[in-house]
Amino acid sequence: MNADQILAEIRETNLSYLMLAQTLIRQDREQALFRLGISEEAADRLASLTAAQVLKIASSNTLVCRMRVDDDLIWTLLTNHGKGTTTGGIGQLHANILMAGRHQEAA
Repeated sequence: MNADQILAEIRETNLSYLMLAQTLIRQDREQALFRLGISEEAADRLASLTAAQVLKIASSNTLVCRMRVDDDLIWTLLTNHGKGTTTGGIGQLHANILMAGRHQEAA
């Protein structure tokens, strides 16, 4: 993948993220705050963006979203789902609980 392709992917990701964020915020604000890992202020700003503003921001060569999973424990829980256990989604549930706690700490 060359540099132009990477930049095109970043722009497409930005547009998808911004559109998804606006939809989530408008449908269920509390759920959006948790799922997106954003503050009330960021949600207000995202919800108020016009289509032209969304397109302008999306055209940036920098990702506007970030990975929330930056902890090795959470990655382990997510990637070892079902390996050697019969507990099914317990690892996923545990990872969700940990991320929810971090969202509350950040708020």
